[in-house]
Amino acid sequence: MTAHKKISLVTGASRGLGKDMATCIAKKGLDVILTYRTNEAEAQQTVKEIETIGQKAVALKLDMSDFNSLDGFVEAVTAILQSNWHTNSFDFLVNNAGMGATVLFEKVTEELFTNFLNVHFKGIYFLTQKFVPHINSGGRIINIFSGTTRFANPGYSVYASMKGAIKTFTKYLTKELGIKGIGANVVAPGPIETDFNYVAIRNNPQMKGMLSTLSPLGRIGGADDIGCVVAFLCTNDAKWINGQRIEVSGGMNV
Repeated sequence: MTAHKKISLVTGASRGLGKDMATCIAKKGLDVILTYRTNEAEAQQTVKEIETIGQKAVALKLDMSDFNSLDGFVEAVTAILQSNWHTNSFDFLVNNAGMGATVLFEKVTEELFTNFLNVHFKGIYFLTQKFVPHINSGGRIINIFSGTTRFANPGYSVYASMKGAIKTFTKYLTKELGIKGIGANVVAPGPIETDFNYVAIRNNPQMKGMLSTLSPLGRIGGADDIGCVVAFLCTNDAKWINGQRIEVSGGMNV
């Protein structure tokens, strides 16, 4: 009997953290469906890198800020699953796609709040709901979280509030989906040097230096510090990790 081919869906995986998650997952022997918002060329490059590893990969467009597009995306995923894998289900949903902005509380507009709500909470909540019928028993939902819920960082009140909601949401996923054999965890990166939030850390050596002092290891994180942890959670070795907040920050503010 042929073993079931495991498939992971990683949102926001054309570059940065998501790209490293997708490639690390592929190195564990899984196939990957990954999403991009605007840069299809980068997404297709990630697909090529995964194919070089020896796994199947497909890139699909997904704009989490457009709530009304979610149904069409779910239909596209189920069509791809059928055409490329002859199935209508997958195993691991990694909710990684996000947006960043450093805006002090008193300057936050309703438009900005709504965008963050759609991308970081409402969109994730309902996209996950729509995918539950397509997640295999034994599968996992992995929500990418943030250390900014553990400590306050001026300018992140909207972002951190939405991420705090995701932590509570994940607990309820764990409780309500366990009967289906589906688990859920959150992974909380610390400061990472990527293109996120308009390359805020990479373009600011003073900020990078300051943040480096907050970790006992004396540096900030890179994408390759996070992807391997997410990939581990997509393996059978992590089958008994459930309902957890896993911080991957080098011991920041320990």
